[in-house]
Amino acid sequence: MAYDPHNPCASDICRGVLRLLGDMNLAGITEMTLANGRRADIAAVGPKGEITIVEIKSSVADFRSDGKWPDYRPFCDRFYFAVSHGFPKDLIPDETGLIVADGFGGAILRQPDTTPLAPARRKAMTLRFARLAAYRSAQAAYQPYAPEAAR
Repeated sequence: MAYDPHNPCASDICRGVLRLLGDMNLAGITEMTLANGRRADIAAVGPKGEITIVEIKSSVADFRSDGKWPDYRPFCDRFYFAVSHGFPKDLIPDETGLIVADGFGGAILRQPDTTPLAPARRKAMTLRFARLAAYRSAQAAYQPYAPEAAR
């Protein structure tokens, strides 16, 4: 989830989740489109190839208006919701993981049910993840130079 000046809470949650995932030795990227057309807020790959998806919910209204989260489950081994400290945690479904985060870090309050991906799906997700990360890295590295006057 890229920084959104209209929703700084979501950006802070995203930053904290990415820091938490890094501490867990998971490499995360934001806004990864899945094969079914859905866009995961955060997707991460672990050292053994395990795939984790995190859906960020910055408010109760955001959570209640989003019925698409089950569409992410077939594309990951673990699925979490990430919320801010004040979010009513009893709204989050029991079978999903729960992360509480802010701009400085996060904590896992509940581990999700784990459903291992089929090998072909894991390979497809890993390739999609790697290609997206490489594309973004190249874009960042080769941005055209902008002189101070143009900024």
